[in-house]
Amino acid sequence: MIIDLRSDTVSKPTAGMLEAMMNAKVGDDVFGEDETVNALEEKTAHLFGMEAGIFCPSGTMTNQIAIKCFTQPMDEVMCDETAHVYRYEGGGIAFNSMASVRLLYGDRGRLTPELIEPNINPDNVHYPKTSLVVLENTVNRGGGSYYTLEQIEPIYHVCKLKNLKLHLDGARIFNALAETGDYAKDYGHLFDGISICLSKGLGAPVGSVLLGSRETILQAKRIRKVLGGGMRQAGFLAAAGIYALDHHVHRLKEDHQLAKALGAALQEQYYVKSIMPVDTNIVIFELDTKHNPEEFVEKLNHMGVKCNTFGKQMIRFVTHLDINSEMVDYGIEVLKKVH
Repeated sequence: MIIDLRSDTVSKPTAGMLEAMMNAKVGDDVFGEDETVNALEEKTAHLFGMEAGIFCPSGTMTNQIAIKCFTQPMDEVMCDETAHVYRYEGGGIAFNSMASVRLLYGDRGRLTPELIEPNINPDNVHYPKTSLVVLENTVNRGGGSYYTLEQIEPIYHVCKLKNLKLHLDGARIFNALAETGDYAKDYGHLFDGISICLSKGLGAPVGSVLLGSRETILQAKRIRKVLGGGMRQAGFLAAAGIYALDHHVHRLKEDHQLAKALGAALQEQYYVKSIMPVDTNIVIFELDTKHNPEEFVEKLNHMGVKCNTFGKQMIRFVTHLDINSEMVDYGIEVLKKVH
């Protein structure tokens, strides 16, 4: 048995999703003629209470397009030091937008108005212009920590008062919604841009959607073209996203429960120094100093459990569509045996 806990991006399309993909009605999306892409963009925009959307190959692209839309060269982007847009997007903020970054140190990646407001630069030629705040929900390096709408609203008010744009990297936003019970539609008035990923917990093979105003999305289409993200008969991929939204959102709680079971088992292992709270589908734990993390991962791999290192002495597990309770039970037995 192989249990792949490296990421929720490793899941394969289900039979129903493959059927939806093969039956998709397609056209040339660069000409705006792919009706399945158009349907996905309209569906996601309506879902989050926003005016329009643009389908892109990846969440990195949707995030980078949003940052480009909301900044000018010499501006400054504010985010947590763990943020995906800063750590895992290849220096794209500097390369694509020629903006600097102000890193904040939140609670497991989550920012507050009290952190943001004092770090907004004054109007002074010596400083870059603070123009954009980026939140991540859920927070990957925060162990799947999440914001509630109640926590986001005060941040929105600070940004509005200070004339800052607010973007959400919502790569795992549906995992957050599954826990908070908040409505996706209530997000629209809080953010200038929202990036949602279809290929993580929702199990689509490819794709993310950037949501915003009609004006923002028109600009985003120009930037997507420059970045090489204009796809042609992309409806085959968009159909997978529509299927995922219709069939896979409701089951995310199952992933969270399985992650919690793994977390509880890890608490009992002598080689685990600490473990982050397991809020959603991500489990991050710290090995004691007697264990080399690369060697530990290799041992698990030989025993049928795939995972990744995640920093000094840190290991990450991620549950997803292709992980079931039988697999987790097997994984827990492996964790008891490994040394």
